[in-house]
Amino acid sequence: MKTLIVTPTYDERDNLAPFMDGVFEVVPDAHVLVVDDNSPDGTGALADRIAERDARVHVMHRAGKMGLGSAYLEGFGWALERGYDLVFEMDTDLSHDPRYLPDFLAAFENGADLVIGSRNVRGGGVEGWGIGRHILSKGGSLYSRTILGLDVRDLTSGYKGFRREVLESIELDQVASEGYSFQVELTYRAIRRGFQVAEVPIIFVDRRAGQSKMSRKIFAEAVMMMPKLRLDALRGKL
Repeated sequence: MKTLIVTPTYDERDNLAPFMDGVFEVVPDAHVLVVDDNSPDGTGALADRIAERDARVHVMHRAGKMGLGSAYLEGFGWALERGYDLVFEMDTDLSHDPRYLPDFLAAFENGADLVIGSRNVRGGGVEGWGIGRHILSKGGSLYSRTILGLDVRDLTSGYKGFRREVLESIELDQVASEGYSFQVELTYRAIRRGFQVAEVPIIFVDRRAGQSKMSRKIFAEAVMMMPKLRLDALRGKL
């Protein structure tokens, strides 16, 4: 199946080349779309140079820092226009290890429509976090599962893959979330439309270079978005 990995970037110059090397080592036939938000450190220019010598690499330049959710939505639209069958989300910062991609592909072959790289199932976990970050992540996932009534163990994971049919059906132009709530909303919309979700275990490794994009604003948005998603679903608006 024609496969695209969408990876949004903002100041990821040190991580971009190792990320590409890791992806193509395990899925050499895949393509990568870098969605760069005008990174001050020159990530976009580096992506252009890589794309010039590797036809599997594509670059989308945006005017400024516009948010993770909008970067993925633009990337998804780009993928659908060009006929990709599978579309992945991955962070460039090396916290999402490409070595798990074959496990995702196996899950698709077994009938899954949406595959989530899960830190919260047997065999999954996290390296490099303090106790506070663990509590925030697991608490956020539990809160989301409870409000939305879902069984998915890792709703906030940003390492996931979609069949194109999922992206075509979940009304991407209606998705307004960013950050962690963006990840939850996509999964919730897919489940409500009857698509099959599988979780594959991953070990999430905290970023090796650069600064985390996590903020209080992103966390607060996620807290407020869950009741809204539930209410919209009850009203038939989701």
